[in-house]
Amino acid sequence: MATEVIGGVEVHVDDEGFMTDPSEWTEELAPALAKEIGIDDLTDAHWKVIRFLRDDFAQEGQTATLRRVSTMANVPTKELYQLFPKKPAKKMSYISGLQKPVGCV
Repeated sequence: MATEVIGGVEVHVDDEGFMTDPSEWTEELAPALAKEIGIDDLTDAHWKVIRFLRDDFAQEGQTATLRRVSTMANVPTKELYQLFPKKPAKKMSYISGLQKPVGCV
């Protein structure tokens, strides 16, 4: 399994750069992950989504889809696209230190 240094921390990643061990993720690592994909500042709205994804993953054992985040975290899909432009499901998962959702291309 490949490793990559992000924000000064060595983490295990897959061939697309997604972290493969969610236990290696920390809230301190999230801003560095965000910068890697062009999001310079994480707002409270970003953190609401990130924390939801982390909590949901801990309960469900898989990364939530965009629809699940929108419905369960009560964040409109339009807002998710504003917070995580172009590919919100991938970007939310990446910053949260989780693998991309099943069915995400």
